[in-house]
Amino acid sequence: VAGGEAVIARRVGDRVGRVWLATSRFADVTRLAQATLTLGEDPDALYYLGWAQRATGSPAAALTAYERALQLYRAAGHRGNQAATLSNIGGVYAGWGRGEQALDYYQQALPILREVGDRAGEAATLSNIGGVYAGWGQGERALDYYQQALPIRREVGDRAGEAVTRFNLAMVYRGQGQLDRAVAELEQVVELDRQIGHPDLESDTATLEQVRQEYVRSERPSGGRATGAE
Repeated sequence: VAGGEAVIARRVGDRVGRVWLATSRFADVTRLAQATLTLGEDPDALYYLGWAQRATGSPAAALTAYERALQLYRAAGHRGNQAATLSNIGGVYAGWGRGEQALDYYQQALPILREVGDRAGEAATLSNIGGVYAGWGQGERALDYYQQALPIRREVGDRAGEAVTRFNLAMVYRGQGQLDRAVAELEQVVELDRQIGHPDLESDTATLEQVRQEYVRSERPSGGRATGAE
């Protein structure tokens, strides 16, 4: 950047940005992207900037960065990056509770992800669509998308993503009163958490125990108190 070498700065920024995003160094990513953008517009820098801004509680700024990145990716014909950006824009709207707009962006992203063979992205987007329907109380539609996402999560070895999808399935089953199925999913969630050392292990275990208790109570026979002869 100091030498004004835009091509080199963008290439290095892309590599470093990926590493820093993976380790949640969002403030560093923001500074890196902003420095890169002083040499001119770059869709990757804008995409990383949007990601970091959303992660640090600035969704409106993230949306601006994502939308400009999307325009540049479209102009360059970068289909995979276009799909990822569409999905992340959907995530911003979902975070605002604007499900209709979130769904629109997710559904634009999904066929492109399938076209370019991004199975991990496809699974994440299917799960996100399921989340919109779950938020609307449309359990059956939510289940449909979660159940499409689950085998793909397993196929690509995304155990953390599998745990998230199974937890979401469990919550839908719980809402429908299918507590046995909810327990079965949560048991697998807890096992996955243990395998990968997930920070949600404790809270997921607590949820499992709570749903188990709900299931036990639901299976107890109901009725009035027995009376004996006097």
